[in-house]
Amino acid sequence: MNSGVNQSILITGESGAGKTENTKKVISYFATICSSGKRKEGEASLEDKIVQTNPVLEAWGNAKTVRNDNSSRFGKFIRIHFNASGKLSGADMVVYLLEKSRLTYQQPLERCYHAFYNMMSDAVPDLKQKCLLSDDILDYWYVSQGKLTVPSIDDKEDMQFADEAFDVLAFSEDEKYNVFKNTACMMHMGNMTKDFVPVGKEEQAEIKNEDNAIKVATLSGIDCEWMITYFCKPKLKVGTEWVQKGSTCQAAANSVAGIARAIYERTFRIVVEKCNETLIDKAMKKVHYIGVLDIAGFEIFDYNGFEQICINYVNEKLQQFFNQHMFTLEQEEYVREGLDWANVDFGMDLQPCIDMF
Repeated sequence: MNSGVNQSILITGESGAGKTENTKKVISYFATICSSGKRKEGEASLEDKIVQTNPVLEAWGNAKTVRNDNSSRFGKFIRIHFNASGKLSGADMVVYLLEKSRLTYQQPLERCYHAFYNMMSDAVPDLKQKCLLSDDILDYWYVSQGKLTVPSIDDKEDMQFADEAFDVLAFSEDEKYNVFKNTACMMHMGNMTKDFVPVGKEEQAEIKNEDNAIKVATLSGIDCEWMITYFCKPKLKVGTEWVQKGSTCQAAANSVAGIARAIYERTFRIVVEKCNETLIDKAMKKVHYIGVLDIAGFEIFDYNGFEQICINYVNEKLQQFFNQHMFTLEQEEYVREGLDWANVDFGMDLQPCIDMF
């Protein structure tokens, strides 16, 4: 920090190695030792806000995998900003590669994102009522295909932490419940995919029982009939004209699934954007920053989706970057300086694996 040059910490490793926990320790350390000491009356300090992003991001971005009960299913780059005197002046984060496929399919030993099970824990008294949820997670098949509970995770306690974190991060009551409603909306959309029935010779999709569709429309703030029409009879542009085309039940269900995944990802990004607004102290000048890169872990499953392959590719590239700078270039520097040094073989070069992508 004395050099005044921006620096970054790269945290890599396979799933379950402790990347996210290490990232939290690093952020807490900088937030504590570089605290500005400034605090507005009745408002949390900047360092408290930075630390309080963890419960929210973990609830909406972490899930149980085969190898890790609390695996980050997204990557994040956090920049901690400092002023000229080295005091904390804010933070911001960029997220990428959120694993959306997990939202509509989980393997038997996995679980969907923690937020769904946190919300069903009754930690926030009126949450289920406002989100039109029942008392049984099994009523929502999108999020009950794998494990429903994790021994090392207390969903009720985590929901309390996340709810308190929203308040610390200056989310209004409406903003907080909009996040909850969008999350619940995805659960209802899973049930809606089962409501399509084939009608007529062409077996075009229609919805006979609109209960789930009404819940989705209510939580989304849109007209139910309009929504059903666009799922069952989407408009296509043919030449210069728009025409309606009837969908099959499978095509309509796939459309609902795609929209559900998009809603969840956008909700997650809105949460991150709101956190960024809160973490920037506009009154303090930002001279340089220390970045912390925490990426989703390398995993190999029986079935590897496109997103997991992307995660594995990023891991391989970063590991190669680390090897190149920490071993290869460093040892070449020793040779140039004439030091008595025996080259160390740091392991197999995985360039062929990277080329395969």
